[in-house]
Amino acid sequence: MPKILAKCHELVSNIQCADRKGDAFFVPFVKMHGCGNDYIFFDSFIAEVLNPGEVAGMLSDRNKGVGGDGIVLICPSDSSDAGMRVFNKDGSEAEMCGNAIRCVGKYLYESGRVPKPNIEIETLGGVKKLELFIKAGEVETVLVSMGKAVTKPGEIPVNLPGDTIIGREVYISGLPFEITCVSMGNPHAVIFHEDVDNFDLHAIGPRIENAPIFPGRTNVEVAEIVNRRHIKMRVWERGSGETMACGTGACATVVAAVLMGYCDAGNDIKVSLRGGELTINYTEAEVYMKGDAIKVFEGMVEAWAK
Repeated sequence: MPKILAKCHELVSNIQCADRKGDAFFVPFVKMHGCGNDYIFFDSFIAEVLNPGEVAGMLSDRNKGVGGDGIVLICPSDSSDAGMRVFNKDGSEAEMCGNAIRCVGKYLYESGRVPKPNIEIETLGGVKKLELFIKAGEVETVLVSMGKAVTKPGEIPVNLPGDTIIGREVYISGLPFEITCVSMGNPHAVIFHEDVDNFDLHAIGPRIENAPIFPGRTNVEVAEIVNRRHIKMRVWERGSGETMACGTGACATVVAAVLMGYCDAGNDIKVSLRGGELTINYTEAEVYMKGDAIKVFEGMVEAWAK
C-alpha cells in the first residue's frame, strides 16, 4: 500500500482499487448534496485520506478546488454497516451532519457495498439508523433516526447556568440575543426572528459561533415561524459559514420551536432552507429527519508515488 501525494496532501491508496498510470494514481470521489448542502465523499474502504483536514480545505474551495462545504469519509466500522467522518472546509471535524449522512446511505446502497434499505452508520455523534426510499434502484429520499435531542447545557456544551437554555437572553459582543441551545450530536444555538431573509447572519453568525459561552464553538440557526407546521430557516455552520442547508440544524430548530411553544411535538414539521426542504418530527425520545440525497458527479483526485 504505497504512500501517494495529492496536490501536496498525503493520501494512502490501495493500488488494486485506484487507477494507476505510471507513477500517478487517481483516487475516486463522489460529489453529493442534500438540500444543497454539498460534500466531497471518499470511500475509505478503498482509499484512506491521511490528513483530511488539509484535504477538506483544498478541495472545498469553490474557485480552485472541487467545491463543497467539506469532505466526508465513508469508513469501515466495527459496530455498524459503515462509519462516517465529516471535515468542514476550515479543517475542523464535525461530530455529525444530517445532510451528509443521507448521502452516505445513498452511496452505500447504490455502490452495492450495503445493499439493503435499512442501514446503520456510526458517527462521532453516535450510531444513526437510516431507512432508504428506493425507486428503480436509486435512493431518492432517506429517513434518519437522529437520536434524542440534548438540552442540558453541560452536554451541549454551553457555559450557562440552569437545566435548559430556552429563549435565554444573552449578550454576545455587547449585543442581546435570545437563544435556545440544543445538541443533535453537535451544538446548536437557535434564534427566532420575524424576517430571516433580512437577518444579518454573516455579521452575527460568526460572533455567536465563537462566543466564549460555547467552549467548542456552535452552529447558529435563525428561524422564522410560518405556522405550526412550517418553519423557514437559515444556518451559519461551525467551520463552514452560511450553507444552503443543515440537517442537524433543522432538527435543532424544530426542537427549539416545540420547546418555545411555536410548534407541536409528534407532528411532521416542514423546514424550508435555502437549498430545499426537510421534514422533521420531534418527540422526547427521538428526532426523525427526512430529505433528499442527490449525486452530482464522480471524479478523481490526481496523485503520484512519493
